[in-house]
Amino acid sequence: MTFQEQIQQGIPSQLPKPKPYESAINHPPKRKDILSAEEKKLALRNALRYFEPQHHAELIKEFAEELNTYGRIYMYRFRPDYKMYARPISDYPGKCEQAKAIMLMIQNNLDYAVAQHPHELITYGGNGAVFQNWAQYLLTMQYLSEMTEGQTLTIYSGHPMGLFPSHKEAPRVVVTNGMVIPNYSKPDDWEKFNALGVSQYGQMTAGSYMYIGPQGIVHGTTITVLNGFRKIKTKPKGGLFVTSGLGGMSGAQPKAGNIAGCITVCAEVNPKITHIRHSQGWINEVIEDIDELVKRVALAKANKEIVSIGYLGNVVDVWEKFYDENIYIDLGSDQTSLHNPWAGGYYPVDISFEEANKMMANNPELFKEKVQETLRRHTTAINKHTANGTYFFDYGNAFLLEASRAGADVMAENHVDFRYPSYVQDIMGPMCFDYGFGPFRWVCTSGNPDDLQKTDAIACKVLEIMAKSAPAEIQQQMQDNIHWIKGAQENKLVVGSQARILYADAEGRMKIAGAFNQAIAKDEIGMVVLGRDHHDVSGTDSPYRETSNIYDGSRFTADMAIQNVIGDSFRGATWVSIHNGGGVGWGEVINGGFGMVLDGTKEASKRIESMLFWDVNNGISRRSWARNEGAIFAIKRAMEIQPLLKVTIPNIVDEHLF
Repeated sequence: MTFQEQIQQGIPSQLPKPKPYESAINHPPKRKDILSAEEKKLALRNALRYFEPQHHAELIKEFAEELNTYGRIYMYRFRPDYKMYARPISDYPGKCEQAKAIMLMIQNNLDYAVAQHPHELITYGGNGAVFQNWAQYLLTMQYLSEMTEGQTLTIYSGHPMGLFPSHKEAPRVVVTNGMVIPNYSKPDDWEKFNALGVSQYGQMTAGSYMYIGPQGIVHGTTITVLNGFRKIKTKPKGGLFVTSGLGGMSGAQPKAGNIAGCITVCAEVNPKITHIRHSQGWINEVIEDIDELVKRVALAKANKEIVSIGYLGNVVDVWEKFYDENIYIDLGSDQTSLHNPWAGGYYPVDISFEEANKMMANNPELFKEKVQETLRRHTTAINKHTANGTYFFDYGNAFLLEASRAGADVMAENHVDFRYPSYVQDIMGPMCFDYGFGPFRWVCTSGNPDDLQKTDAIACKVLEIMAKSAPAEIQQQMQDNIHWIKGAQENKLVVGSQARILYADAEGRMKIAGAFNQAIAKDEIGMVVLGRDHHDVSGTDSPYRETSNIYDGSRFTADMAIQNVIGDSFRGATWVSIHNGGGVGWGEVINGGFGMVLDGTKEASKRIESMLFWDVNNGISRRSWARNEGAIFAIKRAMEIQPLLKVTIPNIVDEHLF
C-alpha cells in the first residue's frame, strides 16, 4: 500500500503482525502500577473498543501484557510501517488543505528526530503525548484525510470523537487534553486516567501539534540567558551557566548558551539522550568524569571560550563539586521535568540510572523519598553558590515548587515566596510578556529549505522596518530578535519540519504573517502554518511560571487561557487546543494554543488581523489590569493603533494611603 492509502484506511481491518520492542529507541520508564484488577479490565475494554470483535481474543492478551509491562496500553502492533516525519503538504491525501497541514504537523511531532519517546507517541517532557495509543493516531489521520471545509474534528485527550458539521470559517480541529474535574487533578489521578485510556497529558505543544523540536525553546532560553547576564551586569563571554536536562525541551539549553556566548554545563543522567543531543550538535562535548569536568571548565573560563558541555551524571554532583573546587557559577538553573518528579522527570543522586528506573516501577514510595532527599541536597548546594554571588532562577519546571514540598530550604523570609525568582518573574514577564513579545513561530509546508530561508528574510525585513519607529520601551526586544533571525540559518536550528521561531508582539506578528500571505499569493513560497508556544503572553495561566509576575491575586485563575482559546476559535484559527498541565505539571496550569494555515487568500489576511491581534492583546489587557507597568504602556499603545479596542485601565492607589 502507498503512504496515502495507509493514511486513508485508518485502523486496518486485518491485524498487522506484532512488532518487536526496539531497545535502540528511547522509551519512557514503566509507569506506576496504579489500577485495581477491575480497573485493568476497564482499561482493556476501553482499548478494545477501537477494534472489531473478531480481533478481541487475540488483542486482549497483548494489551494486557503491555499494561502490566509498561503501565500503559500503547498498541505497538499498530505503529505504522512508513517513516514518521513532516512530508511536503502535497504528499498527504485529503479534500482540504487545512487538514493536510494538520497531518503534517502531527507527523512532525512524532518524527524520531523530534519526539522524545516516538513509539509511545510522546513528544517531550517525559509524558507530553500527541495521542495515548496508535489506534487514536490512525483514526485521526483517516478523519483528516476525509475532512471537508464544512466539518470540524473534535479530539478528546488524543481520542478523535469524530467529524461534526460546522462551516468554512470554523476551526478544522478542536483539541482538549487532560481537562478533568479540578478535584481529580492530582499526579496520581493522571496516572490512573491515563492508564485507563481516558485522559492524557498534552504538555503544551505536544498535544496541540505545534512542537518544532528544540528550536522553540532555544530561542526563549537564548533570550533568558542573555537577559540573565544583563541582570548581573556581566558579559556572557567567559561566564558560566550551569543547569541540567537534555530531553525534548531542556536539550535546547546548551545550544542557547552557545548562541548567547557563554560556557554551559548541562548535566543529564540518561546516556541515550545525552549522546543523541551530542550527535545532533546541540552540545559540543560530553564528559563523564567529574574531575575531568572541573579541569575542562577551568580551562574554558581561562580562555573565555564559548562551549557547551554535557555532563553524563547527576547535576547535584556538579553543584557540590564546583563549590568544593571554587568554580564560580554566574548563572544557574534547572530544567529537568520536575512537573513529573515520580515517573522519570528527576532522578536521585548516588543511584545509577538503571537502578533508579527499577526502583521507580517496583518501589515508588522509596523512589519518591530518594528524589526528595536529592532535591534537599540539590538546593543546599545551590544556596552555597548563591551566597557567593551566583544568580539562580527557576526555569519554570516546578523545581522550587517540588523542592519546597520536599522540605528544602527554598523559602523567602516571609515564608510565602520562594527565595529565588522564576525566570518569568525576573526576566520574561516584565521584559517580554508584558509588552506583548512572545514565541511566534511558523512552518513551511512545502518542506523546502529555500522557503524557510525566504521567510527568514521576509521576517527580518519587517522587523528592521518596524525597529526604525518602535518606541524606546521595546527597542531591546526588537534588536534581540533581528540579531536572532539573522543568525538562524548559521545556527542550524531546524530539527524535523522547516520551522522558525522568533519573539514578536501583536503588530510584528500581524505584519510578518501578512507579508508571508502576500508572498504565498505571488507563488514565491508555499503555504505556511502559523503558531506559537502556549508559553506566551496570553495562552497560559500558570501561577509559578507564565503568570508568576501577576501580583493582584489572580495568578491562580484561568480565565485568560480559556478566553484565549474561545476567542481564537471564532476569529480565524485553523485549530485550537486547551490543556490541563504543561511545563509545571498536571493540575498546576491551564494552557491554550492555536494553529493557522496561510494560503495567500484575502480570507487568510482577514484572519491574521482578527485573530493575532486578539491572541496577544487578551493577555496584555489582563496583565495591564494586574497593574503591570509595561502592560499598561502596551495596551494603551494597542488602543491607539486599533480604534475598536477599548480596555479598562486600572487606577493606581497611592501607597501612602496604607
